[in-house]
Amino acid sequence: MASCEIELVIDTSTTNNPTVAHTSHNDNDTHSHDSLMMIIAKRSLIMSLNSILTKFHAGYFRISLSLGGQALLWKTFIAEPGDDETAGILGHLHNMFHPTAFLVLWSFSLFVLILLSILYLLRCLFYFKMVKAEFLHHVGVNYLFAPWISWLLLLQSAPFLAPKTFSYLVLWWVFSVPVVLLDVKIYGQWFTKGKRFLSTVANPTSQLSVIGNLVGARAAAHMGWRESAVCLFSLGMVHYLVLFVTLYQRLSGGDRLPVGLRPVFFLFFAAPGVASLAWESIVGDFDTASKMLFFLSLFLFTSLMCRPMLFRRSMRRFNVAWWAYSFPMTVLAIAATEYAYRVKGVIADSLTLILSALSVLVSLALTLFTLLNSRMLLPDNDPIASLLVHLPAPH
Repeated sequence: MASCEIELVIDTSTTNNPTVAHTSHNDNDTHSHDSLMMIIAKRSLIMSLNSILTKFHAGYFRISLSLGGQALLWKTFIAEPGDDETAGILGHLHNMFHPTAFLVLWSFSLFVLILLSILYLLRCLFYFKMVKAEFLHHVGVNYLFAPWISWLLLLQSAPFLAPKTFSYLVLWWVFSVPVVLLDVKIYGQWFTKGKRFLSTVANPTSQLSVIGNLVGARAAAHMGWRESAVCLFSLGMVHYLVLFVTLYQRLSGGDRLPVGLRPVFFLFFAAPGVASLAWESIVGDFDTASKMLFFLSLFLFTSLMCRPMLFRRSMRRFNVAWWAYSFPMTVLAIAATEYAYRVKGVIADSLTLILSALSVLVSLALTLFTLLNSRMLLPDNDPIASLLVHLPAPH
């Protein structure tokens, strides 16, 4: 009899294993939980970024403007003084500021400027209507000069880039052309466009357009491009004279500026201070014209210092507008330093020491206040943002 063999086959794939099923269920729950957390984190990040971009505006470049001015001041200090200058106060300042400290400050200024530029670029991409509102506003449009001025300041104070190199030339063109284009827009409106005459739109922030031309002129003079420097200098100074007279006669709506923006009155002495430095770079000497502009800047600074009540209400609560105090004082300190290099004496040296110390202390105090009040950097009641809400219809 033939034997029969029966092969028993057990299919384990269909066997119900409670342990395996429970493990698979836990893995799915963990994966779902992780995915949910990632989605929540992503949405939270997007909402935070949207909140930042809607509240951010070109006025925040006041921070980079101040830091760039400080970098330029420190570079002036670490520059090698002449043999007859090392015995005075300037020589002591030269020894106090180490090149490494200047490099750290310049790098920090560059980082802040890059960060602000990225944020504003994202604002341009995703909230172009808000950028357009700034461009059409008589206050907001002036702060569009601030990014380019900041880049030009860092270019002039760069520790590794010589003025007469090709890289310096290319960067100067990149940062100066937007300034000229904004000039064409703003200066053209002042004498051609209906309700946007200078007498109706001029305010202290309008001096940023002048400062942009003067900073660009100084950078061009360092390259040896004297004709371009004279062109930018004349463009800025002619409009500064008209603007200064207009603001001095109180013909504009400067009084309509929010109380929080009153620190921008310091720009009154920033423009002649930058002009004195630009003219010195053009002619190669701190001559009589540079001294006249420096003395005008010093007089306007003293006039504002004698009126502290003008700024009392704006100092009650921290605001990024406080950074408007730093850059003008730094420019005045740089001009005083150049003046002391040319005019030897105790008075000139003491003036340089006082203004430089005041400039550095103000910048340090503002940095500290900003770090301690970081949650207040993007307030809902920002002065410039409140102005843009009531944007008039373009004419």
